[in-house]
Amino acid sequence: MTDTDMRTAGRGGAPDRSRGKPPQKLRMSVELPLWRALTGYRVLTLIYTLCLVASQYREYEHPLGAAGYMGALTVWMALTWHRTTSAERCTRPFLLADLTFAVGGILLTMLVESHERIMGGAATLPSIWTAGAVLGFAIKGGWRWAMAASSAVAVANLVEREEFAGNTIHNVVLVWVASVAIGYVVEVARASERTLARALQIEAATRERERLARDIHDSVLQVLAMVQRRGAAIGGEAAELGRMAGEQEVALRTLVSSGLVPAPRTEAAGAPVAVPAQDGAQARSGEPCDVRALLAPYAGRGVTFSEPGAPVELPAGAAAGLAAAVGAALDNVTVHAGDGAQAWILVEDEPDAVIVTVRDDGPGIPEGRLADAEREGRLGVALSIRGRLTELGGSAAWVSVPGQGTEVELTVPKGAASEGDDGGRRTRE
Repeated sequence: MTDTDMRTAGRGGAPDRSRGKPPQKLRMSVELPLWRALTGYRVLTLIYTLCLVASQYREYEHPLGAAGYMGALTVWMALTWHRTTSAERCTRPFLLADLTFAVGGILLTMLVESHERIMGGAATLPSIWTAGAVLGFAIKGGWRWAMAASSAVAVANLVEREEFAGNTIHNVVLVWVASVAIGYVVEVARASERTLARALQIEAATRERERLARDIHDSVLQVLAMVQRRGAAIGGEAAELGRMAGEQEVALRTLVSSGLVPAPRTEAAGAPVAVPAQDGAQARSGEPCDVRALLAPYAGRGVTFSEPGAPVELPAGAAAGLAAAVGAALDNVTVHAGDGAQAWILVEDEPDAVIVTVRDDGPGIPEGRLADAEREGRLGVALSIRGRLTELGGSAAWVSVPGQGTEVELTVPKGAASEGDDGGRRTRE
């Protein structure tokens, strides 16, 4: 039984298994904004190139050739603009075809422009649209693909210009450096995304393993406790088997309690004994104390202990008083619910308080029984439990339904002052 199940069952409801479900897989992509930006770039640069060619239409040596290329480029863009919206749509054949349009347009400039205008630095037919084809390679395949595509564009520009002109070299280097840099950044971002996704998978798997481990541990411990009780009742060889089961139960419980060693327990009823002497010494020293260490010894046959994975610290005296109140509640379980009753201890570390819930599956407390016991002078609940919590500035609340067991919720604020309680004396009701 997990912490959540125990607390829900203690309120009379069904255990909540929803928190045990593994988290849904987180889908993410650092590339998607880049693909969207590339799509916008290709559309905008196409519009710019069309306007540029239209403004210089009469200056071309063969204007119909320029118009024909721009018409083909426009049709190509109309048919393929959506191919750069995602990595799945942007395939290698498309990238090669797109680069072919760019390189072909650069070389076609030699046929539609005059030699004088080319030497004068006239723009090529695809102009800055060419960079979009190169950037597609960079985003899709990284800096190596970007280097190959930008090199092809560089060769085409040098062939078109027929010389190593300064502005041509400048444009070639700019495209080459920009595409390679973007390709490298994409590779780094992609590697970071894989690392993060792997970390999330490991975290989800770890949570699931912990949930399964808690359920398995609780099931195994309950079976071992049952074997121990039945073996002691049957006697003979079964008693020896029960004794061995009890030893294994204690060993397993010690293992799952983060190395907290349980104190010796009585053989007759399996009821928890006083807090170990070393814990009382620590309580008197005034140092902060881990509540788990004081409550772990109560775990064993008939008592299931559930705790957070991190230390739950209180002032030493407050922790000892809380542990003594828990012991008194467990004593009442043994006395009033019988040796065969099952009890659960749940520790919760809230931001401003520590809450310990003790629940049993006994017959419950009849309405008005606690008030009658106090009037009769039986002050186990009034002094050992409620009195201790009141001195610590906390509270104790009982929820009991006849036939469905009893739940005691003990709350101690984290600012509680040490009361100097001996941590070991308990008075039964």
